[in-house]
Amino acid sequence: MSYRICFTLLLLLVARFGYGQDLSKADTVIIGGDTLVMLGDSLIFTTEAPPVYWETGGNFNLSLQQVSLSNWAAGGASSFALNTGLQIFANYKKENIIWDTKLALNYGINRQSGRAFPTRKSNDNFNFSSKYGRQLSEKIYLSTQIDARTQLLEGYRYFRPSGAERESRNRISDLLSPGYVQSSTGLNYQTTLENNGKFSTILSPFTGRFTIVLDDSLSRAGAFGVVPGEKVRPEAGVSLGTSADLQIMENVRWKTDLNLFSNYEKLGNMVVNFNSIVSLKVNKYITTRIESILIYDENVFIEQEDGSSTRAIQFQNLINFGIGVDF
Repeated sequence: MSYRICFTLLLLLVARFGYGQDLSKADTVIIGGDTLVMLGDSLIFTTEAPPVYWETGGNFNLSLQQVSLSNWAAGGASSFALNTGLQIFANYKKENIIWDTKLALNYGINRQSGRAFPTRKSNDNFNFSSKYGRQLSEKIYLSTQIDARTQLLEGYRYFRPSGAERESRNRISDLLSPGYVQSSTGLNYQTTLENNGKFSTILSPFTGRFTIVLDDSLSRAGAFGVVPGEKVRPEAGVSLGTSADLQIMENVRWKTDLNLFSNYEKLGNMVVNFNSIVSLKVNKYITTRIESILIYDENVFIEQEDGSSTRAIQFQNLINFGIGVDF
């Protein structure tokens, strides 16, 4: 570094005394990313800021609701509800390489007095995805993506047996029961929209999907499409993944992703995973969030009120008003 400084200083001195240039104003010489500025008789040495390859951030939200009743003539029951969520991301871009990673955790409970099981889960999601790509053209990448979805705690179905006075429950799910891991390789179209919006879609003819059921009792029952007694059900097929981050209005943002998968053995029968979050920002810390999840999987049978089990569209919708912090 010192030899470059000396060499540049020599050039400035030659320019000033050899050629009689007026250096009353700042003269600047840039060599190898380093900047030398001569202002009058003073020499200022600076270094350019290094390039930024990583973009990181996230959001935390929390909403609470409490109802307390005592000797209330209109009837009702005391209740408490909590919903919380954490979303974080880390995106890397350097030259023709991209690597985007995101994690979303959501959990919610409600508690109502007078029930056999007063505290019940209302929301429980774990979603992780990571995508690595090499740029082929301005907006086209050859990408590999991995997605993982599961829940954190046990899930139950509540019911009242015929003639019984109290409710009962059956455990129908748990951590990694089910769990879904999907790996795909294909062409990824990715672009930046107005207002810092983003859109990405990846079509993969080479997709592996694994359904995981680690719980022994659920595995023995063949839950979620695994062979009874097996822990993992592998599938090969084609997939389409699309995500968008749109600034609809000044304080309204919509984030959504859609994942479609079709097994080659039953080409045309789709596994559908759709997630949508609409954020309405009141101020820096207060946010209203409308979260929707739609799932359809022909290997998942939902138990009905009459005791029968059938394929069905799973749908969850949450409207939360509470604290929201971006970081």
